[in-house]
Amino acid sequence: MQRALVMGSSGSGKSTFARRLSTMTGIPSVSIDALFWKPGWVESDKDEFERRVIDAAREPRWIMDGNYMRHGAGELRRELSDTIIWFDLPRSTCMLGILGRIAGSYGQVRPEMAEGCPEKIDLEFFRYVWTYRRQQRPKLIEYFAGLRPDQSLVCFTDRTQADIYLESVARRQNRASIH
Repeated sequence: MQRALVMGSSGSGKSTFARRLSTMTGIPSVSIDALFWKPGWVESDKDEFERRVIDAAREPRWIMDGNYMRHGAGELRRELSDTIIWFDLPRSTCMLGILGRIAGSYGQVRPEMAEGCPEKIDLEFFRYVWTYRRQQRPKLIEYFAGLRPDQSLVCFTDRTQADIYLESVARRQNRASIH
């Protein structure tokens, strides 16, 4: 694994997973949200965002957390990735995830967010997560259909699977450091 996309609904745990995987492997973590948002929750200009993502995607190694398939050089990111990790979790898990995140970091800027974008209560965001499986999931499935045979797709349907995956990465890292 040199270039991995971590995708799925907000609240699924993909950002936490990406940070943990980055720490274990030493592969730099890139947050698409941090590239997209400007202070005060202002969206980046489409061309500016596209340039930022292209620059990040051209780096030799990354773990890129976030969807943004239509924007931000989605095709280029898919083309360059060797591994795609998909958090395909139930709506209830993701809703509880964002509620827990808000409760734990309200008013603070999370590590994967752009400076000046503190955690807040946003009803439109709740609606996005609530409708994610119906509206966004089909787009992800279509996006994954464009993968090549040499690319790996890893799908988690619960967080325990993600934890087991990270444990296996840690074991491989430990074995490699012994030899």
